Amino acid sequence: MLLNPTEEKSWRAKMRLYDDWESVKRMQRHFAGKRRRRFHYKEQNNTHRVSYKRFRRRITRRSSSEGPAASTPLTTGGQCEPSCEFDTVCQRLVLDSPQPQHKVLRGNLRETAKTDVSTCIAAAPTVRTVTSHLAKENAPQQGWVWRDAVKEHGISQQAGKASDDKLHDLQPFAVLEKASVSLQVKAVMKMAAPTLMNDYYSNVLDCSCNGVIALALGSSVYLWNSETQALLGCLCPSPQPGPLHLQTQSVSSLCWSRDGRSLCVGTRRGEIQLWDVEQNQRVRCLPSHLSVVRALSWKQQLLSSGSILGRIHHFDPRVPAPLVGAAVQRDGICSLQWSPGDNMLASGSTEGLLCIWDSDVAGFTRSRRPITTMKHPCAVKAMGWCPWQRKMIATGGGWKDGELRIWDADSASCISSVNTNSQICSLQWAEKKRCLVTGHGLPHHQVTCWTWEFPSLRPTFQLTGHSQRVLHLASNPDSSQIFSAGADQRFHIWDL
Repeated sequence: MLLNPTEEKSWRAKMRLYDDWESVKRMQRHFAGKRRRRFHYKEQNNTHRVSYKRFRRRITRRSSSEGPAASTPLTTGGQCEPSCEFDTVCQRLVLDSPQPQHKVLRGNLRETAKTDVSTCIAAAPTVRTVTSHLAKENAPQQGWVWRDAVKEHGISQQAGKASDDKLHDLQPFAVLEKASVSLQVKAVMKMAAPTLMNDYYSNVLDCSCNGVIALALGSSVYLWNSETQALLGCLCPSPQPGPLHLQTQSVSSLCWSRDGRSLCVGTRRGEIQLWDVEQNQRVRCLPSHLSVVRALSWKQQLLSSGSILGRIHHFDPRVPAPLVGAAVQRDGICSLQWSPGDNMLASGSTEGLLCIWDSDVAGFTRSRRPITTMKHPCAVKAMGWCPWQRKMIATGGGWKDGELRIWDADSASCISSVNTNSQICSLQWAEKKRCLVTGHGLPHHQVTCWTWEFPSLRPTFQLTGHSQRVLHLASNPDSSQIFSAGADQRFHIWDL
């Protein structure tokens, strides 16, 4: 088809316009692609910075309705007052806080978590207001109840002797064997401790000043009278509808009060519960940690707790706002104990640090530092103050170390040490006998008694009977008996 000159000129003009339009669209696509690539790279560069915040925000939103993710430090879902870790809430004492500022309190808690600690303390949201905010998220999910010992327990003990191989079918404290008497030491009896967790860092055995044994087996705490050899009962979670992971929470630490009337229980979900064993009822559920409560210790009416995140909290259960002080340790805490004179607090970390803190526990500040620090080759889990030399503290090394040491807390110097060639899992002073008792792991899983005459440490005898490592030790009030609980799920009583 032939075009006249006028039509051909018009057609060529249209083609030029079309080519220009296509060029414009190509330029727009090119520019948009560059922008997308630039922003994509920018997001990639910021991924490492924002991913954990987004992860933590999503987990926090779902914490009230779903179970905790594995190895994730979350707030508890139990019937407790809200958690009060430094990095999330940054609370201050109620007495030191200004009047509540409602305009600030309506802010998102996640923004508080990102703020610097000094800024949080300056803003000073009160504990009461944080409580009201967190109470909605920490909805009640689980209750604890007291159950008396059943009368058929004696029958179950006899049945347990015939089924020693099926340990999980036995009742707690069912008698398995009554041992013979030797010239030096009497192994009184061996009993069942089913579902005792093989956790090196837990502290789930203690004896009160009245001779009542508290032993945590899974998510329950059993009380057994060592004088009458009778099971008194247990504290256990009440059955609730819902997923199983929301119903159970194993106990990670426990501690008797000095008068033997109250028992404090810490769980792996961060709860701290205080029970009156005379009235068989829960007195209080204290503000909890965001992680596993590894250790508990009493200083008269003051309770101190340590978590796996390295937080130390001090509570006075008698006041409306029980949290009266806090401190931060760099590594996770696996042991905690006040000195006999209540003037020093010792904390052992998973990274081998033994820290000694002074008795001034009031207030919340990251600037507080231990007065002395002693370095160990491995975790300081086995630890205890000497009752008659109140500035001396003993520590036991793990499987990489195996060294038993006695330290002077004032000078931070080791004054006595001996290599046990074995993992030291637990440690207990027997004050009336003036000796030191250690529980060991590989290779022999024995209980060893030591005499300490400065500067020497000498083993006097060994007690064998456990087939796996001896995780926990306790002594009765007059130091005439030692109680041991091992990873073999056996509970032994030894006469010294």
